[in-house]
Amino acid sequence: MRVIGYRQQRTLAGPAEVSGTGFVAGRRVTARFLPAAADTGLAFRRTDLPNTPLIPAAAHMVTATERRTTLGPPDAGVTLVEHALAALAGLRIDNCVVELDGPEPPGLDGSCVGFVAALASAGATLQTARRPICGVDEPCVFTAGGATVALHPSDREGLMLSYRLDYGPGAPIPPQAHTLELTPENFVREVASCRTFLTEAEAHAIRAAGVGKHLTAADVLVFGRRGPVGNRLRFADEPARHKVLDMVGDLALCGFDLVGHVVAYRSGHALNARLAATLAGAARATKPACRPPTRRAA
Repeated sequence: MRVIGYRQQRTLAGPAEVSGTGFVAGRRVTARFLPAAADTGLAFRRTDLPNTPLIPAAAHMVTATERRTTLGPPDAGVTLVEHALAALAGLRIDNCVVELDGPEPPGLDGSCVGFVAALASAGATLQTARRPICGVDEPCVFTAGGATVALHPSDREGLMLSYRLDYGPGAPIPPQAHTLELTPENFVREVASCRTFLTEAEAHAIRAAGVGKHLTAADVLVFGRRGPVGNRLRFADEPARHKVLDMVGDLALCGFDLVGHVVAYRSGHALNARLAATLAGAARATKPACRPPTRRAA
């Protein structure tokens, strides 16, 4: 990793609150997004537990990646964090503590547009501390089970994210791809409203495992042989766009801005987390200017 440049850190100008039902536990939960001091980074606080444990949104805190990203231990962690983190990272909110009175943020409509609306209403403010912008000199690639994710160096400023979705021949979701140049404006316009999706077979398997029994086809995109069941697409390539949204959230675990081009093929949270952990580890090994924030939230 090497430092490409810096920008001023940002936090919220005021608190923001979002309530709803969690997708996993099916319980009512409220997320309070609070301004935080410079170099705090992003973190979740479980206000429903004794001593209100703080869970940093950092790559080394990832403990599970099956269909969602989980941080911290099973009894005191937080799961399905990627949508809330995507909203914060997409809007370039660097320092924020998210108070939760449950084990997960609200699921809302399966996208992060509800979080984005609340954060945008709160507004953002610049801080005096600087946030490093880091890049790689050669591709950083991870593959598993026919899936790939890689960060490639680029001569362009900023971060590009490309996702190629392919469930194979005869699948209910056709092959599709989407590329996003990550800016707050592009994030809000192109991917923030894109929802979690499943095939009917995946939906049945998840319900059989006891997850999301309260959800209906109106809550998430469920694809049958003829397309979405009881729902309509917001974009023709909404599933690929949602995968880009997930990448934005998972890569927020690095703790610094990235420059380059992330290219993914059939990958998910597991490979995203491996990439984030590797980049964060490489940053810790470089000079201090490229290291993620180390300040603990109060």
